[in-house]
Amino acid sequence: MTNVKAVVVDHSKPERLAIQSVALPPAYRDEVTVRVRAISLNRGEVNRAVRSAEPGWRPGWDFAGTIEETAPDGSGPAKGTRVVGILPSGAWAEMIRVPKDAVAPLPDQVTDAQAATLPVAGLTALHALRQGGLLLGRKVLIDGASGGVGHLACQLATASGAEVYGHVRSTQHKSMVEEWCGERTIVAPQLSAAAAFGPYHLILDSVGGSALGAALGMLRPDGTCVTFGISEAPTATFDSGAFFRSGGSRLYGLILFPELRKVEPASEGLAVLAALITVGKLKPRIEIEANWNDIGSVARQLLDRSFVGKAVLHLA
Repeated sequence: MTNVKAVVVDHSKPERLAIQSVALPPAYRDEVTVRVRAISLNRGEVNRAVRSAEPGWRPGWDFAGTIEETAPDGSGPAKGTRVVGILPSGAWAEMIRVPKDAVAPLPDQVTDAQAATLPVAGLTALHALRQGGLLLGRKVLIDGASGGVGHLACQLATASGAEVYGHVRSTQHKSMVEEWCGERTIVAPQLSAAAAFGPYHLILDSVGGSALGAALGMLRPDGTCVTFGISEAPTATFDSGAFFRSGGSRLYGLILFPELRKVEPASEGLAVLAALITVGKLKPRIEIEANWNDIGSVARQLLDRSFVGKAVLHLA
């Protein structure tokens, strides 16, 4: 069996992450083999890896690389094709086996770093916005607009013709969000400050707690709030009367991997996102680029919220 280097949870290390040799299992009939060139980090996987995962667990969702081998059944992109893709875990490795429906070929104009930012953050933003249906001319509110998902959601909603409002809690992130939302950028400690500009057809919330409670009171009739994070708190209190009196409003809980199973494979959404980069309608904000040997320190910066946007690590 072939051995490759991969990021694993190692409790003996200060940052609990290390690059070690692991076995590369044989490919299933529909799995392509990818030589990974770049990876990006997401808070959920890093939080689990650093704070709760058992030793030996292999984190990693996002990757970009090159097809090393087609699937044993002959399917999937041809050898040498540059691709972007997603795995439930274990993507942070030199070589990986991936279901062919979890990768999409990359246009030449899209860099490995740009592509690596797309899988979890980009697909989450895409699937969340689709819950609002046709967005042309409709008000959309993005909470956490400077974050990994938020900054992509603002751009995707703008490309859909929506009237996009972006909320951030710190003035230091205002100029970043103004690039997409302009005068509709809302800077305030609480999401409730956005009520003055509502009601909204669609609200995306990655914060939970008081933000989710406020969002449920700012929907127009038949409006939708999509929640996909709990960085503030896992519980929320809201005005149930205001919510049901809005008429037909709904709350949708989004977890990405079930969406990819029941709605469409990752390959389709990733192809859409990559194409938007080529025409200049989507520009991932990459705050950190480093070698994957720096995985521990970059993971710590992510958990400490030392930067906004995305962090990308390159494999030598």
